[in-house]
Amino acid sequence: MTENVVHLFKDQQTEDSSEPPAPVAAVAEPVKPVRVWKRTGRAIAHAATHERTRTAGRVVVRHGSYVVGGTRIVTRRAWDGRTGARYERLLRAAEAAGNYEAAGDWEERLHRFREQRHKRRMDLLMAPEKIVKGAAYGAGGSLGALILIGIALAIANKDASDVFTPLMALVELIRLLVTLVTILWGPMVAVGPWLALMGVWAVGRHRGAAPQWALPEKARTDDAGAPITPSIVVTALRDLGIAPLRKAIKEMGDAGAAMLGPIRIAGCGVEVDVTLPSGVSTAEVQGRRKKLAENLARHEHEVFITIPEAARTVRLWIADSGALDEPIGPSPLVTDETMTADYTKGRAPWGQDLRGDAAELSLYQRMLLITGKSNQGKTAALRSLALWLALDKTVQFRIADLKGVGDWGMFDGLATVLIQGPTDEHVIDATEMVEAVVAEMERRLQAPPGTKFDPLICIVDEAQVAFMCPAVSKGKDKRPYGGTKATSRYYNAVRKIHNQGRAVDVLLWEGTQDPTNENLPKLVREGAHTRISLVLGTETQARMALGDSAVDGGAAPHQLRQGLDKGTVVVASDGIKIPAGQPSITVRTHYIDTDTAALVAERAKALRDGVTTLHVVDQGEERDALADIYSVLGDTARTLTADVLKRLSALSENAYGAWTPGDLKRVLEDAGAEPYKSDGRMVVGRERVARALANRPAEGSTSAQM
Repeated sequence: MTENVVHLFKDQQTEDSSEPPAPVAAVAEPVKPVRVWKRTGRAIAHAATHERTRTAGRVVVRHGSYVVGGTRIVTRRAWDGRTGARYERLLRAAEAAGNYEAAGDWEERLHRFREQRHKRRMDLLMAPEKIVKGAAYGAGGSLGALILIGIALAIANKDASDVFTPLMALVELIRLLVTLVTILWGPMVAVGPWLALMGVWAVGRHRGAAPQWALPEKARTDDAGAPITPSIVVTALRDLGIAPLRKAIKEMGDAGAAMLGPIRIAGCGVEVDVTLPSGVSTAEVQGRRKKLAENLARHEHEVFITIPEAARTVRLWIADSGALDEPIGPSPLVTDETMTADYTKGRAPWGQDLRGDAAELSLYQRMLLITGKSNQGKTAALRSLALWLALDKTVQFRIADLKGVGDWGMFDGLATVLIQGPTDEHVIDATEMVEAVVAEMERRLQAPPGTKFDPLICIVDEAQVAFMCPAVSKGKDKRPYGGTKATSRYYNAVRKIHNQGRAVDVLLWEGTQDPTNENLPKLVREGAHTRISLVLGTETQARMALGDSAVDGGAAPHQLRQGLDKGTVVVASDGIKIPAGQPSITVRTHYIDTDTAALVAERAKALRDGVTTLHVVDQGEERDALADIYSVLGDTARTLTADVLKRLSALSENAYGAWTPGDLKRVLEDAGAEPYKSDGRMVVGRERVARALANRPAEGSTSAQM
């Protein structure tokens, strides 16, 4: 625009060059309206969000809420006092709760109240007549009394005019009162509403009628950890966002608490059964666990929802705020050094349930599966059960730890076989160990009826490594060690133990990570009698770990907190005490660290005569048969030849798996340590084998390759 003005003046100067051009003032460009609106909007937003504005807003809302809330409370009190609303409300609540005795009592009280109210109203109708009669009688009596007083004064003062002195004094008093009322009436009319407003404000302030966010910071209350009351539970259910539930509670009025059973103290929390209205399913409430916990001023992990036996009922267990983050005490295995175990009748002291009661697990003739995410305490939970059972000296162990970091090292001297390592070679060794257990199981099954056997526990920790192993047998059939097909050696051995091992006390315990159909086949996981899960990632994995019925009944290991709920397990088993109607129970297990576990293992070793643990070595190396025989004899003076053969087979399946008693006898006779009979049974003498080893030439050794 400025350039156009300059050009205009230049043209004018050309036309009339005789007159000098007039000075031209620059014209400023007008401000665009959009910028003005933006600046205004920012200014308004800044003013609206300023702390002083927010403080002023909270003050206005707070005191306004006091007035509104106080008015509502006073009105409610007046209404309850003048009508039978309170009795009717309590009568409906008693009927909804099924307490008909209390309902009858409230109905009787309501009837008495109505009778008394009717009597008061009838008295009020007769009041004008009584008031008129009473006023006439009172006025006549008062005038007579005043005249008598006046006569007495007149006689005393000897002045007849004193007869009317009391009457005139009464008239003067009435005039003074009228004058006083006339003076005060205006201020009273002006101040009265303000006094009433201050009254309802005070009631609202005393009852805390303002929302929490509008209160000063020092006056705000933290509901976290507040005691659980029926009204809190009903309100939490009402605000779940389930329309039929909200509508039903609204129609109940204050009788919503009728849905609730008694609120019972349950360990470090409370427990309550909620009977849901028609049209509301238990699954809908279970699916809103997080929102329900927040409505109860709790964290999600502090509220558990299970399904009891009663129809259309959910059982809520609500922890005291922060109680589940507190550690539980040490294991009785550590504190009681005199403790022993009983495989048949005993229960392992494993931890505490959510109520704080001791959680004890029976291991008698129960296959066991424990799973969960990595580094959540799976091995420690499984190992503590094995440590307790090791205190029963009749129990035998064969263990394969396919992680191989020493978590099971303390069982060296307790287990007859101990494999530790994550490689394919270790999986091969573990598979052959499980197959040897199958062979022992089949031998027991073929024994005469009534034969008693010592319990044999086969433990495979990190079993997913075995299922995922790609190694293949070197034989003609080329059978895979891992996998989930019928040709898999490990899979088939596990299934055989699950099918028949329980009958002869041959049991399999497996620990796995992050279950899938590939690393934990369906038939294997369903063969476990005791199924245990730590924290998992998804509901699908929870169903794999515990089964559909347990998860449908409220088991939720996928809702545990990774890293924070280490050692907390969900158990589905008939070997642990579970509340009636529930398919599972949540247990916080005692943690026994590796060093402490070694001390417990030493106590277990002291109860036994001595166990020689076989550590599987490279199967391709040349073996010294006589030295291997001596190593499997352990500390016992005599060992049955059948037991020696089993131990040799476990030591090296390739070298000794095909040995017969004749092969063993031939090797020992060649060395001058032949077997002999003791109590009618063939045994191998440890002293003879030791003497044969000491006397043989240094270069001579008996090869295991027969």
